[in-house]
Amino acid sequence: MPGQSDLCPSHTDDRQIVWDRVVSSLFEENSYIVRRADAAECFIVDPGFEPDSIIAYVHKKRLTPRAILITHGHVDHMAGLSRVKERWPEANIITGLEDAEKLVSAQANLSAFFGVPLVGPPADVVVVDGELLEVAGINLLVRQIPGHSRGHVVFICENTFPPVVFVGDVIFAGSIGRTDFPDGDYKQLIEGIRRVLFVLPEETILLPGHGPPTSVGREKLTNPYVGTGLSW
Repeated sequence: MPGQSDLCPSHTDDRQIVWDRVVSSLFEENSYIVRRADAAECFIVDPGFEPDSIIAYVHKKRLTPRAILITHGHVDHMAGLSRVKERWPEANIITGLEDAEKLVSAQANLSAFFGVPLVGPPADVVVVDGELLEVAGINLLVRQIPGHSRGHVVFICENTFPPVVFVGDVIFAGSIGRTDFPDGDYKQLIEGIRRVLFVLPEETILLPGHGPPTSVGREKLTNPYVGTGLSW
């Protein structure tokens, strides 16, 4: 529903960011609208099946999207891409190099599998592991974590307080992403979570593609798939 919000703890320094969450009813996928505190520029992460709710919320807050970030190309994370891009054509679509094809292929993005073939516009910018971006005044580090999808990337706001990561379907509160899709790989996913995410500060906020926010410390301690109860 539009207006469902998760706000960072209140701070007065420049490192605070604010995110608002719009949840798509079909797959309960999270789309995020992200900005610096008190700023009018924003970016959108993973526009799902509720693009009109995203658009209405952005208008309500009087924001200007500068980019549309796609963590991976599965249909529930890009179903609203065409509608959002149509509304803000100047906002660059940014996604990982190895998942860019999914945006324009109903077979690759799995929508054909569900019987409703859907494609979006192509990426304006493709990124690779380790790339640094600045979008709407927010610094982002791109890290690729395959396993749920071959080209899945996460976007790390490492200069915020606390750090925030848009993790898509890599990890959830108490779970991890599915690995039974054509380019899935369970071992790669587990390794990537531990190598990329679990080296971040424990207070780092993880904003997943489905479900509630969580943290690095919580998942290291309690996640049954990758937590400390398993052998590293």
